[in-house]
Amino acid sequence: MKIGEITNQIKGLSSDKLFAQPQKDDKSFGDILNKSLGELNDSQVKAYDAMESIATGKVENLQKAVQKIEEAELSLKLALEVKNKALSAYKDIMRMQI
Repeated sequence: MKIGEITNQIKGLSSDKLFAQPQKDDKSFGDILNKSLGELNDSQVKAYDAMESIATGKVENLQKAVQKIEEAELSLKLALEVKNKALSAYKDIMRMQI
């Protein structure tokens, strides 16, 4: 990256954009969490359906079925890691002295 490109990007940033108040249509943390859990559930259901179609021999494209299963597994692992980090942060906050 060239220095000129960096300075142009820095000039494009204004303090108004950096310290702007959140918009009224921003979603809450709970809304984002519910949406994410819904997407996680959908991917798990699709993976289960793919496993079922593999087991019964009704799968048309084995590669896509295995891909759905792997994506569901990875998304579940990510969700578990996020949960563990959030729980760890909560415990750290609870241990703080006031």
